[in-house]
Amino acid sequence: MWSEAPESTIQLEERPEDEELPSVAVKAVVVGYIVTSCLLNENHDFLRLAINTVRNDIIGRNETSQCLALTLVGNIGGREFAESLAPDVQKLILSSGCRPLVRKKAALCLLRLFRKNPDVVSVDGWADRMAQLLDERDLGVLTASMSLLVALVSNNHEAYWTCLPKCVKILERLARNQDVPQEYTYYGIPSPWLQVKTMRALQYFPTIEDPNTRRTLFEVLQRILMGTDVVKNVNKNNASHAVLFEALALVMHLDAEKEMLSQCVTLLGKFIAVREPNIRYLGLENMTRMLIVADVQEIIKRHQAQIITSLKDPDISICRRALDLLYGMCDVTNAKDIVEELLQYLSLADFTMREELSLKAAILAEKFAPDLSWYVDVILQLIEKAGDFISDDIWFRVVQFVTNNDDLQPYAAAKAKEYLDKPAVHEKMVQVCAYILGEYSHLLARRPGCSPKEIFSIIHEKLPTVRTTTIPILLSAYAKILMHTQPPDKVLQNQIWAIFTKYESCIDSEIQQRAVEYFALSRKGDALMDILAEMPKFPERQSSLIKKAEDAEGDTAEQSAIKLRAQQQPSNALVVTDQHPTNGAPQPVSVGQLSVVKAPNMDNTEDHNSTEQAPSQENEIISKVDPQPPSADLLSDLLGPLAIEGPPGDAIQYEQNAAPGLDGGSDAVDGSAIVPVAVETNTIQPIVNIAERFRVLCLKDSGIIYEDPYIQIGIKAEWRAHHGRLVLFLGNKNTSPLISVQALILPPAHLKMELSLVPDTIPPRAQVQCPLEVVNLQPSRDVAVLDFSYKFGTNMVNIKLRLPAVLNKFLQPISVSAEEFFPQWRSLAGPPLKLQEVVRGVRPMTLPEMANLLHSFGLMSSQGLDPNPNNLVASTTFCSEKTRGVLCLVRIETDPADRTQLRMTLASGDPTLTFELKEFIKEQLVSIPTVPQAPPAPPAAPPTPQIPPNDPAALLAGLLS
Repeated sequence: MWSEAPESTIQLEERPEDEELPSVAVKAVVVGYIVTSCLLNENHDFLRLAINTVRNDIIGRNETSQCLALTLVGNIGGREFAESLAPDVQKLILSSGCRPLVRKKAALCLLRLFRKNPDVVSVDGWADRMAQLLDERDLGVLTASMSLLVALVSNNHEAYWTCLPKCVKILERLARNQDVPQEYTYYGIPSPWLQVKTMRALQYFPTIEDPNTRRTLFEVLQRILMGTDVVKNVNKNNASHAVLFEALALVMHLDAEKEMLSQCVTLLGKFIAVREPNIRYLGLENMTRMLIVADVQEIIKRHQAQIITSLKDPDISICRRALDLLYGMCDVTNAKDIVEELLQYLSLADFTMREELSLKAAILAEKFAPDLSWYVDVILQLIEKAGDFISDDIWFRVVQFVTNNDDLQPYAAAKAKEYLDKPAVHEKMVQVCAYILGEYSHLLARRPGCSPKEIFSIIHEKLPTVRTTTIPILLSAYAKILMHTQPPDKVLQNQIWAIFTKYESCIDSEIQQRAVEYFALSRKGDALMDILAEMPKFPERQSSLIKKAEDAEGDTAEQSAIKLRAQQQPSNALVVTDQHPTNGAPQPVSVGQLSVVKAPNMDNTEDHNSTEQAPSQENEIISKVDPQPPSADLLSDLLGPLAIEGPPGDAIQYEQNAAPGLDGGSDAVDGSAIVPVAVETNTIQPIVNIAERFRVLCLKDSGIIYEDPYIQIGIKAEWRAHHGRLVLFLGNKNTSPLISVQALILPPAHLKMELSLVPDTIPPRAQVQCPLEVVNLQPSRDVAVLDFSYKFGTNMVNIKLRLPAVLNKFLQPISVSAEEFFPQWRSLAGPPLKLQEVVRGVRPMTLPEMANLLHSFGLMSSQGLDPNPNNLVASTTFCSEKTRGVLCLVRIETDPADRTQLRMTLASGDPTLTFELKEFIKEQLVSIPTVPQAPPAPPAAPPTPQIPPNDPAALLAGLLS
């Protein structure tokens, strides 16, 4: 098409340079540049044809064309543009005959070309030119040139040393507000953008050797620090804080005097004490970054109380910054106070923070323990308060300390017995206590209640509550106890041998091998003492916990804290190694980065140890995974992740077809539930809340599902296993017949439904019954729809009603004992048969209220199965033609400090059922109406006639009420 265009439109280079384009041509050029900038990328073939035209506009004298061409090149960039047009753009920047607007655009255009191809800017030729550009008086050109300088010095600062004093002069000019036009003053701050860019450029130069330049720069920085304060104007705060925090970064970079550093910390201390959360966040973040500067840590300690207050802030982002700051500022002098505060806050912290909080508390306890017993106390408290969020590395580390320090072993064994004696013990605590007691309980043999038989009894009573991953540790402890019992106790020996014999046929190869070998070894008599001797000392090696934190991918502030922590010297109280215990302890898994919100990924059920970082969102499916080993808690896979699982494979379709009525509000009529066919002057409206009626019928078997001035539709149902029988009661409320009555069932794929014949006419004041047979084929939350229509006079009404043949109608409550529950729960090891999710936004309920709610769904709660009094365990059987009866187990963990969130774990032998039931319960918990809503008032016309007490409709209402 270009060949057919008039010659004058494509040969723009032949137009005299000083000739003004006609207005129509100018508009065409503008449109052409805009379209090209928006629609083409740097690899488009058309750009090769347009390079000459663009170059002619750049070197021309028409400023409009120059600006358009520079904008096009800056937007699209590309290596070919960089190689062809960079010299012409550089000439424009240095040209004294161009207006500042063109030079500013040229500087930004060259910046884009330099980023695409750094070779376009020659180091030798541009050092002096950049220094010349920094003498520019126009602040617009100067700001654009400073952006270019930042990119240049970040690539090679040595070539631009001559620009350093010029940058300091620019800062001095702005700080003293000399020759700054009003249009470049923002809320009284002289060109904050230029100040930020200039200080950023200075941070790329390693040192400032000239004493005069250094003194001038520090005077400018002092003026910035003294002149910045928190005001009520948000815009001014944003600008002044941008300048301030860049100045703080420059002060740290230049290793300023202690007095100025102290002034910076004092200023940040004011920031973390204000009410505005954004300012507190910035204060904490920058104070954390300052930790890497020498001699600042002692100054920051003065604000420890305020930082601890920020740790308990409702804003989780502020809590994270406060945690990073406390982690970085901790040393031997304040370690006890900080760790105790972290332990107290642990039970109140958000679920998404508890893993990071536990890890950092464990590292601080290890790094700065004043004595051995305090370290053991801290770690055991950690496991007790946050067992679900404790990685295996933490309790492995305790074992290493105890093994390498003989004086610690009796104390650790006594504390292990004390914790194991408690009624509710987390499985992590069972693991570490069983290991320690197995190795060192003989040191307590002379104490009351610490005989081998009593120690064995304490450990063995926890066996029914643990998963298969913990049983090998218990078997090793039994063998150790048997070895240390001298002289041999026949009764104890027979008890332990019976356990070994029981597990010799276990399906788990690890448990079976240990049982067989320990049983054979225990019959060797005195030789058992040599074979099962105490574990040797661990060789010294870097702590796996500290290495885990060092390998974490965090932001700059967190990295500052981690870097400082790695550089500090540890306490002399602890000298241990980083080798994992054997002979009973499971082998550790590789641990990756420390992340925020984590969840197991169903796509890879074999490897749960790969790490990804993830954001937390309320009640949504998370695809990030936490690298944690299989959970040690029998009642859930809660070893680390607050997990929100996705559907298993083919079950994803059910998520998309979820029943809308289960999560709708109760204060409005469901838009999909009633659809008038004919739009009349007086549209027939229901006089009951359809969505609320449907929700009620999901939990009841009889009631009114729809009512308007002419008809009342009731339903009564009976459910047996996967079969259901519903009866629809169609009652005519008026003295005239309802004609053209039609009813059609629209069943979902998982239900087989058959409706008996519906009469075409319902006589006046009459009621007809229409049986409906239902067969459940497979688990799903989809609902059936009744497409019902009738005619009364001139009013034709069509309604679509959801029928309450929902998932919970096919649940049958069942009571499960501990002997039946735990083997079934253990056999369902993880996704997709066992899923867990954190649910937020739940109406606060007590545990009895929640148990009653679950019972209304068809789940029976079991008392005493969960050792944690804040948790709830329930069970039910789901019936369908495909799966028949499938046992479903549910565990709900509540947070006493925050009843609006809970963690739910479901397990069953069918992956689709596990997912669908989890989603169903979640929808019900989230959609509980907090305030009962009154039904909408009936329409004014037509008037509802009075119904006598003996009318069929009245009788129907009485029957279904």
